[in-house]
Amino acid sequence: MWKFWPFRKTARPSAPPPASPPPAAPPQAARPRVSAPPLLSRSSNAFAFDLWGQVGKKVPGNLALSPASITFALAMTWGGARGETASEMQRVLHLEGASGDILASAGKLLQDWSAGTGSTLQLVNRLFGEKTYTFDQSYLDLTQTTFGAALEPVDFANDSQGVRGFINEWVAQQTADRIRDLVPPEGVDGRTRLALVNAIYFKATWANPFEEDSTRDEPFFLAPDTKKDVSMMHGEDSYRFAALEGVKLLELPYEARDAAMIFVLPDAVDGLDALERTLTNARLDGWIAAMEYETVRVVLPRCEVDPADAITLADALRELGMQRAFTREADFTGIARSPRPGDELLLSEVFHKTFVRIDEQGTEAAAGTAVIMVEGSAMEEEPPKEFRADHPFLFFLRDTRSGMLLFMGRIADPSA
Repeated sequence: MWKFWPFRKTARPSAPPPASPPPAAPPQAARPRVSAPPLLSRSSNAFAFDLWGQVGKKVPGNLALSPASITFALAMTWGGARGETASEMQRVLHLEGASGDILASAGKLLQDWSAGTGSTLQLVNRLFGEKTYTFDQSYLDLTQTTFGAALEPVDFANDSQGVRGFINEWVAQQTADRIRDLVPPEGVDGRTRLALVNAIYFKATWANPFEEDSTRDEPFFLAPDTKKDVSMMHGEDSYRFAALEGVKLLELPYEARDAAMIFVLPDAVDGLDALERTLTNARLDGWIAAMEYETVRVVLPRCEVDPADAITLADALRELGMQRAFTREADFTGIARSPRPGDELLLSEVFHKTFVRIDEQGTEAAAGTAVIMVEGSAMEEEPPKEFRADHPFLFFLRDTRSGMLLFMGRIADPSA
């Protein structure tokens, strides 16, 4: 069995140091604008909605994904694919342009994020490879240079469960213990040869935190005839907002203005399913363009998405057209060439797990992705607008510098 994971060894995430308040300026001037998103950002966002269309309809209730984490893990894998295997992966991932330009875009994003911002944003990669197996040196050089993913030799052949624990502990360390047990017991065995691991961690404070004294229990409608009391946060300030046909949109920026969360609320209590069926990257871009600064009264549930188990993405990727990578027809000879004919590398599974917490102070979010491979076998005169999220809604956590969606999700029941 084979596994792929991106990873770069870094210090354990910690809260950002206290920073002085940003200088007073009109909101329009404080918010970074993205005129030409990097290649990988455009690709990742387009892929995100395709994947959500597959996963969202199969996973009920609260759900979150990290498009950035999944894209980087699969982009590293694609770097070692050849022939039709590479072509299929490129189409599914919406990768545009020459491979050198795509990889350069990935490296530039990682470099910019590692430079540090007001928000805590860490995305790290690592390769865990069977110590008796020989990997192509040019591929190891590529993953090290572009993704910061060093190869760590491990003993899958004789101690696969010990290695699984080692990998899971590394992911937990990179995500402040938010992502635990990413790889399940059956995720690796003695045939595993490589695990590409990616971990992402984000933590930031709202530009305008909610007053905790204003949080109180209020009804949240799970369906038109079903409700339960949940902790609802209250605030009022100048935010980017839009009320379009059938939907309301709100953008809450973080203190450093390097990221923002967009909330998408259907007008109908039971309107989320229909809304999700129409989701595309182009539609999100249109929503973002339509929002303007208004004075908005915000009512938003305090909530958390923290699944017990990782979700598997192989079936969804196959449905999207990534077929060969999971069969004996896979061509990953850019990663390694098996000394035994018929025992070449192929993907067995992709595991993904995401944590998101939204509260009065801001947002904490983390995710891990493991790609598994086996060996063959406002205007003051106007009254304030209102954004009352008292029924199911979507959220998108976006890096405002690159335009890349870091996290996206659905809140169907804030108390779950």
